[in-house]
Amino acid sequence: MSCLVTDSPRIVVQGITGREASMVVAQMSAYGTLVAAGVTPGKDGAEVDGVRVFDTVEAACAGTGGRPFDVSIVYVPPFAALDAVGEAVEAGIELILVVTENIPLHDAIRLHARAAEGNARVIGPNSVGLIAPARRLKLGAIGGANPDRAFTPGRVGVISRSGGLTAEIGLQLRRRGLGVSTAVSIGGDALLGLQPADVARALSDDDETDAIVYVGEPGTALEERLAETIATGEISIPVVALIVGEFVEGFPQGTVFGHAGAVIERDQGSPREKKLHLARAGAKVVESIEDAVTQIESEVSS
Repeated sequence: MSCLVTDSPRIVVQGITGREASMVVAQMSAYGTLVAAGVTPGKDGAEVDGVRVFDTVEAACAGTGGRPFDVSIVYVPPFAALDAVGEAVEAGIELILVVTENIPLHDAIRLHARAAEGNARVIGPNSVGLIAPARRLKLGAIGGANPDRAFTPGRVGVISRSGGLTAEIGLQLRRRGLGVSTAVSIGGDALLGLQPADVARALSDDDETDAIVYVGEPGTALEERLAETIATGEISIPVVALIVGEFVEGFPQGTVFGHAGAVIERDQGSPREKKLHLARAGAKVVESIEDAVTQIESEVSS
């Protein structure tokens, strides 16, 4: 079992008839991850890559055997994300991957509150997904149409705020003869569901993971919270941390560079400070992807 989701989960895709969602459903199927149903209001009876579409999550559940879904992947416009997540929570779905970006701030706050009330875990918003190569489990666009190019089975967990760098780390691990247990793109927004510390705990408890690569960036206090978790001994395996974007410290405070959460404000979010916190906590802080993979190679062989 992947550290965050059961093997062979029942998956529903909300917003499945959109261009990107349709493409991703086909990619997931080709990889070996099957989608049980899709939801787009007003499209009941349609099909996407052989997947039946329903008007609501409740109808999708009833129309595919009545067994609850394990995972929802949310591919809806920003204005619809709050309602889509609320619908998934009401249906008892425990893991919700939110791909949507640029969700209005107040909607994002309410979205996470609804998920917490329903004991649902949210990956994202603005996540490209999760992949566990040994299980042929791919949620979302992570790895694109050819995931095997970047992600091969192994014992290194990857947590990244950047979708692109998630794949790049996987690729470099493969080239060194290593591989990935589970890789998670946690998303680049300022308000996230599962945070680096949450995923690191799950990977630390996973008997198929020996070490973690974490890729962070400017903005938020997520890395500082991860450092606290490492310092208290909650993470029992080595953590190698790469914090990108130090050049942003030369920009005026409040400048957004890239992801919505990549902004330094009121002296919070500095990459230099993040590196200091992580190093003091016991993480191995590196300055490049090559250094990260070299350090991981050393950690797993020692």
